[in-house]
Amino acid sequence: MAIIETDGFLLTRQWSDTSSGIQLNFWFYSTHTPIHVVITGQQAICFIRQNSPLKIASAQRKPLKLKALDHHTVDGLYFSQQKDLNQLREHLSHDKQHLLESEIKPTERYLMERFVTAGVQIKGEAIDKRGYVEIHNPKIKPADINPTLRWLSLDIETEDLRGKLYSIAVTTASSEQVFMAKAPLEQSRRNDIQWCTTQKNTLQTCFEWINQYDPDVLIGWNITAFDLDFIAWKCRQLGIAFNLGRGQQKATLLKVNNDQMVIARIPGRVVLDGIQCLRSAFWSFESFALDDIANALLNKRKLIQKSSPEAKLAAIRDQYYNDPVALADYNLEDCRLVAEIFEKADLFNFSIQRSQITGLAMDRVGGSSAAFDHLYLPTLHRHGYVASDIGSQQNQKESPGGFVMDSLPGLYNNVLVLDFKSLYPSIIRTFKIDPLGLALGEREAKPIEGFLGAKFSRHTYLLPTLVTQLWEQRDQAKQDNNQPLSQAIKVIMNSFYGVLGSSGCRFFDPQLASSITMRGHEIIQQTKVLIEKQGYQVIYGDTDSVFVWLGNEVNEVQCESIGKSLQQVLNQWWDNHCKSEFNLQSHLEIEFETHYLRFLMPTLRGTNEGSKKRYAGMVNKKGKPVMVYKGLETVRSDWTPLARQFQQGLYERIFHNQPYEDYIKETEKQLLSGKLDDLLYYTKRLRRPLESYTKSQPPQVKAARKMNNPGRKITYFISLNGAEPRYGALEPSSTPIDYQHYIDKQLAPVADSILYFLDSTYEQITQRQLNIF
Repeated sequence: MAIIETDGFLLTRQWSDTSSGIQLNFWFYSTHTPIHVVITGQQAICFIRQNSPLKIASAQRKPLKLKALDHHTVDGLYFSQQKDLNQLREHLSHDKQHLLESEIKPTERYLMERFVTAGVQIKGEAIDKRGYVEIHNPKIKPADINPTLRWLSLDIETEDLRGKLYSIAVTTASSEQVFMAKAPLEQSRRNDIQWCTTQKNTLQTCFEWINQYDPDVLIGWNITAFDLDFIAWKCRQLGIAFNLGRGQQKATLLKVNNDQMVIARIPGRVVLDGIQCLRSAFWSFESFALDDIANALLNKRKLIQKSSPEAKLAAIRDQYYNDPVALADYNLEDCRLVAEIFEKADLFNFSIQRSQITGLAMDRVGGSSAAFDHLYLPTLHRHGYVASDIGSQQNQKESPGGFVMDSLPGLYNNVLVLDFKSLYPSIIRTFKIDPLGLALGEREAKPIEGFLGAKFSRHTYLLPTLVTQLWEQRDQAKQDNNQPLSQAIKVIMNSFYGVLGSSGCRFFDPQLASSITMRGHEIIQQTKVLIEKQGYQVIYGDTDSVFVWLGNEVNEVQCESIGKSLQQVLNQWWDNHCKSEFNLQSHLEIEFETHYLRFLMPTLRGTNEGSKKRYAGMVNKKGKPVMVYKGLETVRSDWTPLARQFQQGLYERIFHNQPYEDYIKETEKQLLSGKLDDLLYYTKRLRRPLESYTKSQPPQVKAARKMNNPGRKITYFISLNGAEPRYGALEPSSTPIDYQHYIDKQLAPVADSILYFLDSTYEQITQRQLNIF
């Protein structure tokens, strides 16, 4: 054995109870060979107040120089088995105030207390294994590393959710292969198809190929909940070891949230699902089906285009039995599309950077509270304090959300948007909002006053420092044009308020969250007053933005000048105010963000009251007018494509001062003639199992009951007989479309939302009712 010192990037983490204590298993990527780090003899740790009379036989109890945030001194509880701590937590689950930090897994505590997120430097005695090295109980410390991970895209084709396995396709950066569960075809001698004859041989051959290629990351589309879940089931059915992990270790799938979520645990290999990665990176699409995302991002389509799941399965079945080479091409193309989407959306880099910043596993979905713990707790401990268990603060009031100002509805020229840059993180920095600072503030002579009676320390705080560090890292990422890192930092910074305001966070306290949101209310309202003192009218405000109407008598150059002037005046005022009123340095920064050449703030449907979070505007983008929609039908998936297309066409005509009456009439004419039938479908999701809808029967439920295997997303249209599935037992030709429904519920509401400000209505223009006068 030789002592080695090398850098690594954390891929997977697991723990297990052993007779000699808890064993931690970490797999790391390195530039030379994968590294398996084994940490032995560990203990599970939590804390308990010294004045607690609880007697715990399964733990060693030691006095510590640490305190809870209520200033009570605590003891440490040390367990040789994690299961003993878990049993104690279960026994005390009725009252979560007894234990502190008892939910933290031993792997997470080991990493966070060493300030390790993902990149590490490892030093220890290396044992050569087949394809990797193993190091027991090395020294590790944080390191910056940007790994080039070895990926493999995987996709399977099957008879059904629990039927015959047809094929498995894999693609990598340099190769691709299909493993076909079918006897070889003499006429097909393609090198990228392996004819495996049986399902068992298909799985075994594929596993051997994957283990030989040895990827760091497996990617796919719904890969965990479908592909790997099916493979795990098929392995059990056929008596095959599900050994997809490095070192031939067994892969496992965990089902959580009442089996609503499946989590893959493959030692040494990260599993990234394309859908979850896009959502984590805040990509937004009407549909996350692979075909739709490939079309949106790559301008490509899947090779089988069918209107319904039943038709698609039938086509796959037909290819398997009659043209398996075509099925192999289809299977491979799905793998390629996933890989190209990951590259196009830069999902590998985003996942890597998110893990580096937060300490979350690359495949972790959500996890804002866990990320907060990972970043905050180690520093809290070094200041002599420990945190509560999650859920220990009961019956707390909820804090208010972001401030949304009443709008002044209208169709305007020249509206500016001034936006506070990362308002909530700025408030945290400026007013020292912090869990430890809240605990210490009440003991200071001149604390910073918050809301709901909160008092924050001027001298001791952690979160504002953490936010400042992240802020500086994001500014540097922007300078370096590192978009994935910038986005990852933005996501975690903006999550801090939500974490502090959530009962799923151990630091949940309405004083913390309210001192952020209510300060935000105050800032937006005061900013409105300041702008109106400058002689301009604020027509709307939303959380961190104000919308300012300049009037009709200014040109584009003047609007830009006014926007920059307001930005300077407001920032200077807030700097002076924070210094004079609170003796604090302001980190609040408002930016002149957008000039809308024309802007619509609609009314609430059927009233004269202004709407909120719904507007449209036209901006000048590189010399061309571009429409922007927020919250309106054209950006909402629960309205039909007809409504979205009609709204875009109508608004663009009105915003460009072009005739629009004939467009409205022609759209209705085409609708009634059947030329727009392809645009008449609704898409809505079932929020719960179909059988649970007993009292309410919304249209999507009625349509779903007429479908075979409807799934969660229902596509339907409205016929004269009510809701019908768009593709299902009844065809549109046999169930006439209710065109009047689409006029009354889609065209007219969209049109009237803007025609109201032109003293007209959809009904008047289409002359559906004769005017008496």
